[in-house]
Amino acid sequence: MGLFSFIKNAGQKLFGKKDKTAAVPVQEVELSKADALKAEINRLGLPVSNLNIEFADHISVSGTAATNADREKVILALGNVAGVASVSDNIEVTNPEPESVFHEVKRGDTLSKIAKDVYGDPMKYPIIFEANKPMLTHPDKIYPGQILRIPPLA
Repeated sequence: MGLFSFIKNAGQKLFGKKDKTAAVPVQEVELSKADALKAEINRLGLPVSNLNIEFADHISVSGTAATNADREKVILALGNVAGVASVSDNIEVTNPEPESVFHEVKRGDTLSKIAKDVYGDPMKYPIIFEANKPMLTHPDKIYPGQILRIPPLA
């Protein structure tokens, strides 16, 4: 639990998308920012029950996750959205485990380079890739300013 900072102008462009509603099938209605963020968490399939997101100057998120990995993925999915500068985490974890550290991607970084810096072995990059799924869809699709989970080695 705490406050996590992100680069406000880096990340996925999520706001401004429109969604068709069942109540008004012909008219398009713009989603609120909180609804757009909830929709993104659902799209990614991140398991959080009682998910609540409030968006004012920053995001405040609460709910219940089974593991720290799920909690961390929710924080990163929210924080790696353009226009988000910080996420206040109030997610309860039912089965706590060691927390990951977060790493800000710098220009020239690759998952192999990050793995070498953190683990001492560039061939451990799949650990970082797997820890950041479903937000990452390919090991080469990272960008400066993005925040990644770096889990401890087992």
